[in-house]
Amino acid sequence: MNQLILSSKDEYKELKDFFENSNMNSIFIVCTDAINFLEIRKFFNDLSKTIKITYFNEFLPNPTYESVVEGVKRFKESKSNFIVAVGGGSAIDVAKCIKLYANMDENKNYLEQEIISNDISILAVPTTAGTGSEATKYAVIYYNGEKQSISSESCIPKYVLFDSTALKTLPLYQKKATMIDALSHSMESYWSINSTIESQEYSIKALELIIDNYEGYLNSEDEACEKMLQAANIAGKAINITQTTAGHAMCYKLTSLYGIAHGHAAGLVNSELFPYMIRNIDKCRDNRGKDYLNKTFNYLNQILENEDFLRNLLKKLDLYNVDIKEEDIDILVNSVNTTRLKNNPVLLEKSDITVVYKKILDRIKKGSKYGSK
Repeated sequence: MNQLILSSKDEYKELKDFFENSNMNSIFIVCTDAINFLEIRKFFNDLSKTIKITYFNEFLPNPTYESVVEGVKRFKESKSNFIVAVGGGSAIDVAKCIKLYANMDENKNYLEQEIISNDISILAVPTTAGTGSEATKYAVIYYNGEKQSISSESCIPKYVLFDSTALKTLPLYQKKATMIDALSHSMESYWSINSTIESQEYSIKALELIIDNYEGYLNSEDEACEKMLQAANIAGKAINITQTTAGHAMCYKLTSLYGIAHGHAAGLVNSELFPYMIRNIDKCRDNRGKDYLNKTFNYLNQILENEDFLRNLLKKLDLYNVDIKEEDIDILVNSVNTTRLKNNPVLLEKSDITVVYKKILDRIKKGSKYGSK
């Protein structure tokens, strides 16, 4: 699906023209309270003089099914046919689900009904440069405490606004972590057994943008911030084709157990997973063969300059200050979602996963002296 990418330059001129030319009379904005600190809030305040705007922000960072049900109810009451999602992955995921469920039977559980495409459009305004949710067919919500993965091509936002000013309000740690998430998406998609020529082109383009712009992005330079938004979007397009691999399968428990950001955890895993796979290429499970996988790893190494790129970047960004305990290794190993491992190009058994986690722990012991986040 081709997305129309809008720019926030010149006081949102493109966005203003977009709404003026669309003849809309009502829009539904899914956002968090953080919108009140963004420059785009003033734009919507001015827009509300000519277009009815309904705001919905009653959801948590890990949105529940019940909050989506409430969102669908509010959306219908607003009599709108256009959704704007302003925020990170959670806000965009909620907006996606509201679109998908808006024409379903409200008397039945939405999760049990067939998804049927509708003509409701979404404009996504990502406020982090990491998840790439605005470019994917996936959404995550929680039902009775259990994670529900929603997938439908029809929920991919048709329009995206790159607003570099939104990134300037992020805490530095979140800027680092979300960037590492986009980097991990790019790496994992590139080596995935599901990769295609198209997905690998996306991956390489995203990696190049991240490598060339991360320092300016961390310094909140306008152009670099916009490039990082572009990189996250392109990386999202890559994983939309391939899905993620072992790097993500192994990172979730790190987040829940130690309270670190998702992207931070993914970076820690991939920094050791990539070198480990290079040295265990004989366990290749990609149908294209070991020679193909060897070329894939070599080219990725060429783009990154060397296999230590991510290790060195984590050290440079002071992201080794994590209190991972040796006694937690078994908990981490047993938490891994084996479904995600099926996309991995190198066979990973429990013994391999244990080794990778221990390498992360060893690296943290060596790297902790470099500072804290």
